[in-house]
Amino acid sequence: MSKKYTIAIVGRPNVGKSTLFNRIVGTRKAIVNDISGVTRDRLYEKAEWNGSEFSVIDTGGISASNDVFIKEIKEQAELAIKEADAIIFVVDGHNGITKDDQLVAKVLYRSKQPIYLAVNHLDNIEQHDLIYDFYSLGLGDPYPISAVHGNGVADLLDDIVDAFKNGTNGGVSDQDQEDQIKIAIIGRPNVGKSSIFNSLIKRNRSIVSDIQGTTRDTVDSQFEDNQGNVFTISDTAGIRKSGKVIESTEKYAVLRAQMAIESADVILVVIDASTGIQDQDKHIAGLATEEGRAVVIVVNKWDAIEKDNYSMKQFTEQIREEFKFLDYAPIMFVSAKTNQRLDQIPEMAIKVDNNHKMRIQSSILNQTILDAIALHPTPTKNGKRLRVYYATEVAVAPPTFAIFVNDPELMHFSYERYLENQIRKNFDFAGTPIRLRIRARK
Repeated sequence: MSKKYTIAIVGRPNVGKSTLFNRIVGTRKAIVNDISGVTRDRLYEKAEWNGSEFSVIDTGGISASNDVFIKEIKEQAELAIKEADAIIFVVDGHNGITKDDQLVAKVLYRSKQPIYLAVNHLDNIEQHDLIYDFYSLGLGDPYPISAVHGNGVADLLDDIVDAFKNGTNGGVSDQDQEDQIKIAIIGRPNVGKSSIFNSLIKRNRSIVSDIQGTTRDTVDSQFEDNQGNVFTISDTAGIRKSGKVIESTEKYAVLRAQMAIESADVILVVIDASTGIQDQDKHIAGLATEEGRAVVIVVNKWDAIEKDNYSMKQFTEQIREEFKFLDYAPIMFVSAKTNQRLDQIPEMAIKVDNNHKMRIQSSILNQTILDAIALHPTPTKNGKRLRVYYATEVAVAPPTFAIFVNDPELMHFSYERYLENQIRKNFDFAGTPIRLRIRARK
């Protein structure tokens, strides 16, 4: 069985870890900024070198400073080290060995994985003499590199991949991912997305804090439910109103959240029960419907409000009134704090994903359309009646139906909505949008 390997990139803040990460994976996945501590969570991405595929983890910088997130960042980096089969320790060749470098080295001494010391920011061969100071870290021969220009990165990857091929580094058994459901968690800042994410994967992958905007990058992980179904899940940055997105790093994070929506099968739209529905919740949910994704509305912090026998019914009615464009989406009331109903999310994700990819036989679909027309005849315009000849499903994810008629201009939007409702009445499309394409018969 083939092996899947993982490389973790670690180091103190602002030494170029994210630049090297982007260089290896070939995309601008990690946020790069001169501000120290921009990368807070672990970022995963697949990469390929000389025919070998592996995963790369970018971590937040480990530092001895008093920043409120330093403790959590160190824990995240240590988790990444445990998951990795090889570690790239990045240092800045122009700054020499710092106390934070020594702190990172101290963490790495306890690891059993092979460590590759990369001395960054050496843009030309004349600067390679700067690597000699780093021998004192006791981590073997340093690699002079320039993550910005790519110099020396090939030699570094050659040695790591050769070690993988020779069995020197570890690796885990490859797992079939074709049928995995991809879930993305989206919502406003501080509604509990990261808490739900961590509870589902049963590990602290995302940093949880009361400070808005803690999660800046999209964080991916895999988890398995009680039935053995494997999911890929993404925790995304909280999406604020566009006028409140000021930092360039936050703009990148919001863009990355939108990219996560595009690549997901199922979207969990998280609402904070304690603050109620806000306009931004509707805007965020609209991003998922525009992409045609399956949607589940998750009302979090249900433990934080005073309730009676009618609370859930009243909140549901409020959601249906405010989210009329999502009248097909199931609603779940959960608490990430108490784990209330979180175990039901995987089952719901499977259900709406199946609906999202469901195909209807043309004969059954056409009978449904004929019955709908018999119940409510087609409209007329200027004395001309709409005639429906044939319907067929032309795509899934979302289910898309082509309806062939004599003249598309005769199809009033209200009758099109009626046909959609009749299709939903006869088939279980809960959680997924469906699209009708009205076409003239040729």
